[in-house]
Amino acid sequence: MPELSRIYWTRQGLRLAYSAVMVWLAVAVMSALMPKAAPAAGASSAAGVLRSLFDGVVAAVTVPGVAAVVLGITAAIISSRDPRRRDPVRRFTRQQRREGMARAGGLCELEAGFGRRCGRPAEHGDHFYPWSKGGSTSLQNFVAACARCNRAKRARVPSPGQQRRMERRRREYLPPSSSVSVGERQPLP
Repeated sequence: MPELSRIYWTRQGLRLAYSAVMVWLAVAVMSALMPKAAPAAGASSAAGVLRSLFDGVVAAVTVPGVAAVVLGITAAIISSRDPRRRDPVRRFTRQQRREGMARAGGLCELEAGFGRRCGRPAEHGDHFYPWSKGGSTSLQNFVAACARCNRAKRARVPSPGQQRRMERRRREYLPPSSSVSVGERQPLP
């Protein structure tokens, strides 16, 4: 769980930083385009006005632009340090699917809202930690899902809170001797 939590919070931090830099950039452009004091009549040509406007925009976006580039390089370095580990097997085996569906009692295990279990009939076996993000095709990473919840979840990395709530819900319907842990990442080769 600590690794999945680290990945989730790193992605959230990068998204937040990117959003902040984009807002900063938009505000800088808008403030540079705002009219300043009116020039003296006939003192400036149209080319001069456009040139000063262009220079103002370039000066205003220099710092946020550099911040955006630094953020992009940081994201690329973080992504390269965390190699993509795709399980060579994409689909769950019939045995894994049978065991996972039996474990869930044939009902969807994902959240329907306010942390409660969905309860619709399960139609799909889903990777809790997405396969495309390095989730393993194992019974620990298997969750039974209805079509609606499976489409809604897509390939998002679940939050640590979602993982804890899933494990708490599993304690309600699994025998005490069963493992309630969910989410597993493909190990490095």
